[in-house]
Amino acid sequence: TMREIQHCNNSLGHNYVHHPQQQHQQTNTTIINMKVLALFALASTAAAFAPAANKASSTQLAALDDMAGSTAPIKNFDPLGLSTLGSDETLAWFRAAELKNGRVAMLATTGYIVQAAGIHFPGMLSKDVSFESLSAMKPFDAWNAVPDGGKAQILGTIFIAELASETQGTHYMKGGETPTIVFPPVDFSGVSETTMKTKKDRELNNGRLAMIAIMSFIAANNVPGSVPALAGLDMF
Repeated sequence: TMREIQHCNNSLGHNYVHHPQQQHQQTNTTIINMKVLALFALASTAAAFAPAANKASSTQLAALDDMAGSTAPIKNFDPLGLSTLGSDETLAWFRAAELKNGRVAMLATTGYIVQAAGIHFPGMLSKDVSFESLSAMKPFDAWNAVPDGGKAQILGTIFIAELASETQGTHYMKGGETPTIVFPPVDFSGVSETTMKTKKDRELNNGRLAMIAIMSFIAANNVPGSVPALAGLDMF
């Protein structure tokens, strides 16, 4: 019995001496494994929140050749690199913005010239303001003379037209067609693809020129002499 007790004590002593070392090694191994897992977790988290890589800029610039408005003498004119920003949806938004601004600029330029030429509607705009009295003013002065109710109607009509163009069919940022003319509606279904591309090129190029024109009108109206070609004209 005494021998058995001594043998047990020796066994316990042996375990007491060697077990802490084994436990220490296991603890170190566990810590290393936890660090490795933590690194994998951080890597996967970073990958999940990393922004998606944009398409190569050369691919997007090449795509401009297939878009309407890419005409001689300067093709792919993009000095600010806007076509390389964002995705294809961003490029579609830029194109729609250019198209709409060009249309508005053509209307504004034509309206300014018609107003400056003294051409006007007959009758009264309101009970106190006649179209004839407005035609004698500079275009910006005539706008200031329009009653607030008339301005609200104009801006409201623009808002409705914008809303209608953004809600028809598949959105242009989702692969749909670029915004069409809301009023008056024009049917181009019988126009050939070649002729349609020519018309789109002309619309964009005329819109670009009109944007430059209306900006020069605004500059000449607010800063006398800033546009030499318009200096001395009464309506500027």
